[in-house]
Amino acid sequence: MQPSHMMLFYVDSPMASVEFYRKALAAEPIEASAGFAMFPLNEKTVAGFWKRDGVAPKATVLGGGSEIGFHLGSSADVDARHKAWKSAGIKIVQEPEQMDFGYTFTAEDPDGHRLRVFASP
Repeated sequence: MQPSHMMLFYVDSPMASVEFYRKALAAEPIEASAGFAMFPLNEKTVAGFWKRDGVAPKATVLGGGSEIGFHLGSSADVDARHKAWKSAGIKIVQEPEQMDFGYTFTAEDPDGHRLRVFASP
């Protein structure tokens, strides 16, 4: 895979992120080390998880502060993902609900980054 785009998230432990995102994405990392991990999000985009104290120049953002959106085809798909993630022990910070932009719920990774799952109206 040769990605065109990468989103970077500063984390305390890339290996903890690997364990979390294996469950959340039902995928294996492209790369996994003590300093950096990377997962495919689609055929052109990857998510990188960089150990916060190794970022250069030094990271100024602490804690979470980022959100990844996962657009699904229907409200039923959103409910199914919510059920699967809850069963996998993933922390849910917003239960499924209808909002202006669609039906959604929000989960949180070990560093406080949000994962928003939604279906458009």
